[in-house]
Amino acid sequence: RSRGLGDVYKRQSLLFLVFLGLTVFVSIYWFVNNRILLDPTTPLFSLIIMYMSLSYFGFMREESSKKETRNAFSKYLSPDMVERISNNPEQLRLGGDQRQLTLLFCDVRGFTAISELFDPPGLTNLINQLLTPLTNVILSNKGTVDKYMGDCIMAFWNAPLDDNKHPYNACKSALLMLNEMDPLNERLKVQADREGRKHIDLKVGFGLNTGSCVVGNMGSEQRFDYSVLGDSVNLAARLEGQSKEYGVRIIIGETTADAVGDLAILELDLIMVKGKAKANRIYALLGDEALKASEGFDRLSRLHSELLKNYRSQSWERAVTMCDELISISGEFEFEIRGFYELIKSRCFDFRDNPPVGVGEEWDAVYTATSK
Repeated sequence: RSRGLGDVYKRQSLLFLVFLGLTVFVSIYWFVNNRILLDPTTPLFSLIIMYMSLSYFGFMREESSKKETRNAFSKYLSPDMVERISNNPEQLRLGGDQRQLTLLFCDVRGFTAISELFDPPGLTNLINQLLTPLTNVILSNKGTVDKYMGDCIMAFWNAPLDDNKHPYNACKSALLMLNEMDPLNERLKVQADREGRKHIDLKVGFGLNTGSCVVGNMGSEQRFDYSVLGDSVNLAARLEGQSKEYGVRIIIGETTADAVGDLAILELDLIMVKGKAKANRIYALLGDEALKASEGFDRLSRLHSELLKNYRSQSWERAVTMCDELISISGEFEFEIRGFYELIKSRCFDFRDNPPVGVGEEWDAVYTATSK
């Protein structure tokens, strides 16, 4: 719209100059050829006043449009991105635009037990202290906050502005949000000690997925929000729910994992999440580029791949032995992964006694999740 208004201003200025020149020309022509003096002062002043009025009202319309855009997106985006949109509203694709997005869901584990320690005002204060730093991370990494659902955050990348690195920026945000939790828990513990109240550390889990979605103004004529719809959104929410089951903090989908190969990720499983008819390959996001380049992670990654190979070939005893080895070295790392090896070890014992397929049959190694 700004570009359109700029073109309007150019046309108005050109038209003003044409009429201005025409007025002066007519006055001079009649005086030279007919010895009739036509005073150009009145029409010139009229043209100037008209031009200034049109320019003023056009400017006010543009500022009003920018203000509406700022108000509409200030809840979702960082101030810098809001300013970019208000100056270039043609970058918006509102009303249901299909595009590739990376979705993030973040939720607090065991929040019910934590909430019982607070009265309603105290719980509200706790939620605000939690959501503020996490939201700041999302906004500072080009993310859009879709909504808050109690202690859960839903965000997405690559809308309303283009972000060619949206899978990476979303994964980077998840890692940075995880880093915010230790300082937050330290502050909350100090508050709890001061108030003579029990403290339980807040722990969050994440689910991220990249895929095609519809993004735009969703809702009714009375109320609407800038939001997203699509199967990829549902899968991201399901992956967040599985992060606790798999004993890791961040689970990402296969498309996201393919786009962030420079980060420290490990394949977890082929899983059929609840409500889905197709299996999805899922991964754990454990750290940044520096962690992936470390010698310790390289060793862990090689042992991890060998474990999955034995597990999927139904070599249960060998897989159990490898789980024990990986459990023993998991304490060397700051990220959580031990729970995953304990889960696989438990499955191996179950499958050893109750094989997933008959003797000689090929197993697809797909695990069907029974919970969201």
